[in-house]
Amino acid sequence: MMLDIGWSEMLVILVVALVVIGPKDLPKVARQVGRWTGKARAMAREFQRSFDEMAREAELEEIKAGLQKMNPVALEHTIRETIDPDRKLEKALDVRDTFESEARSIKDALEQPPAATEPAPAVTAPPAPEPALAGPAERPADRAPERS
Repeated sequence: MMLDIGWSEMLVILVVALVVIGPKDLPKVARQVGRWTGKARAMAREFQRSFDEMAREAELEEIKAGLQKMNPVALEHTIRETIDPDRKLEKALDVRDTFESEARSIKDALEQPPAATEPAPAVTAPPAPEPALAGPAERPADRAPERS
């Protein structure tokens, strides 16, 4: 809100005020006019702020009323049909079913008695190596034949 006053108009107003008010009281009047101008601007700002707040509240009330008119279930259905019309994504992301089926299969496996299977072949230890002969006296060719 600005008055279109140029420098020439401002000069005319100043000369008229100087002649009418006088040089002695001109500073006091200028100060008072400045205070009134400040108060008028503050009131205009407050009015603008109040007006904006009322408009914002009215807009929010309209939005709120529109949302209350909408059925939340219908809105959820619309969103689901838009994003995942064939429900593949929902099934892929539904971990409850996956966990439940896995838990059922584990439970079933634990409840079944062990199946009769052939026993595993016994693992036998490899034969122990024969002890090495110690020295030349122990060789079979050097031994004397036994008498009976």
